[in-house]
Amino acid sequence: MQESEKQLNTGLVHTLKDGRKRVTKKSLKEKYGADKLTIARETLRHPGALDEYREAAQRSSRPMTHDQLAEIENIALPNFAGLMSAVAAIPTGRDDAGNYEDAIEKLLSALFFPSLSSPTKQLKIHEGRKRIDITYVNNPMNGFFKWVLQHYPSSHIFVECKNYGKEIGNPEVDQLSGRFSPSRGQVGLLVCRSIESQIKIDASCRDTANDKRGYILVLTDSDLAQLVENYQSSNGSSEYPLLMKKFKSLIM
Repeated sequence: MQESEKQLNTGLVHTLKDGRKRVTKKSLKEKYGADKLTIARETLRHPGALDEYREAAQRSSRPMTHDQLAEIENIALPNFAGLMSAVAAIPTGRDDAGNYEDAIEKLLSALFFPSLSSPTKQLKIHEGRKRIDITYVNNPMNGFFKWVLQHYPSSHIFVECKNYGKEIGNPEVDQLSGRFSPSRGQVGLLVCRSIESQIKIDASCRDTANDKRGYILVLTDSDLAQLVENYQSSNGSSEYPLLMKKFKSLIM
């Protein structure tokens, strides 16, 4: 129906700045409706569409990029500068731990889309005795998370958020590794505001990896800013070189 409207150059067609023509699904639904009778009528009008749909469904498809999703659904692109500013603006300390977790989830969900999906906050495990701040389903098509999934148990990626005004260390690393399991996954991100001794925290994460208790990547505010910069400069690449660098430091 979109292609038909474009060919006829109807009033539903909008021309983008780069010259491409767009017809939104919303405008089609407003013009034709979206009930079963509409679907039946339009299928009869476009007899080849159903066959094309079935053929396309049998082929493996790639997740949409932010640009494609924004164009099709007529929504705004993620404002990464705003998402980073929201994280940086949160005061350090336990009183704002919930706000920090919310801001981190919004940033990471946009930054790691579409590799990581279905974020779940405060997931209960071990009959509720333990909780995980943020849990993502790892379903990548390529890039860093695809590489991780091919080599390490990582059906889920776990995130722990520490809005501390103090140094993180072994207790925080042990807490996150205690959430891992071969079935859930053994890869996680420990997100914090800053680190005083990079050498110590790196050694603690390597010990955890060498003991086969999982693989933990520590990300500070400055690391998040670098991830965003790399993502934007690479036009949304899912390679995430900083994550790969940190992961290799655990195993090499």
